[in-house]
Amino acid sequence: MALTLVHVIAGSIALASGAVALYVLKGSWLHRKSGVAFVASMLVMSSTGAIIAAVDSKALSVIAGTLTFYLVLTALLTVRRPSSGAAALDISAMLVAFSVGLAGIYLGYIAMRSPSGEIDGEPAEVAVVFGSVALLAALLDLRMLLSKGIKGAHRIARHLWRMCFALLIAAASFFLGQAQIFPEPVRNLTLLAIPVVLVLLLMLYWLMRVLFTQRYRRA
Repeated sequence: MALTLVHVIAGSIALASGAVALYVLKGSWLHRKSGVAFVASMLVMSSTGAIIAAVDSKALSVIAGTLTFYLVLTALLTVRRPSSGAAALDISAMLVAFSVGLAGIYLGYIAMRSPSGEIDGEPAEVAVVFGSVALLAALLDLRMLLSKGIKGAHRIARHLWRMCFALLIAAASFFLGQAQIFPEPVRNLTLLAIPVVLVLLLMLYWLMRVLFTQRYRRA
C-alpha cells in the first residue's frame, strides 16, 4: 500500500513537471528546475511501478517500468557527464536495454499466438512497441560507445527523445491505462488520448528544432 502511494505521488509530480519541461525553452532556468523534478519523480515512479508489477506478475508493466527507468537514467547521463568516453554504466544500461527489448518482442510474440492476443489485458502490439524502442535505444547506445561519445545537437537530441518517450509512457499509462478513474463525462479514449498525442507532437517539434537549427549545434 505504501509503495503504491509513493508510486502515485511520484507519477503525479512526474506528469506535472514533465509537461513544464517539455513546453518551456530548452536550457532555460525553468527547464532545468522542472527537469530535475521530472527526473527524480520518474525514477521513483518507474522503479516502484516495476516492483509492484513484478509482485503482481504483470510482465508488461515490468517491461514498461524498466524501460522508463532506463530511458530517464541514460537521458540524464547524456547531459551530466562529458560526451567522450564509455563508462561502465553506459555499457550496463545498454545491456539492460537489449534485455528489455528482447523480452518485449518475445512476450509480444507469445501474446499474438494466444487466443486473446493480449498480455496483461493489453494488445500484444504494446509489448512489441516497448521491445522495439528498447532495442533501438540499445543500438544507439552501442553506436555512441563505438564512437567514443556524442556531441553537439545529437547529444541534446539523445537526451530529449529519451526523456520525452519516458513521459509518453507515463502519460499513456495514466490517461489511457487508468481511464476508469476519470469522471464519466470525460471518460472517452479519444479525449483522454489528447495529452498523449501532444507529448508525441511536442517531442517531434523539439527534435526538429534541435537537429535542424543552429541554436544547439555547439551544445
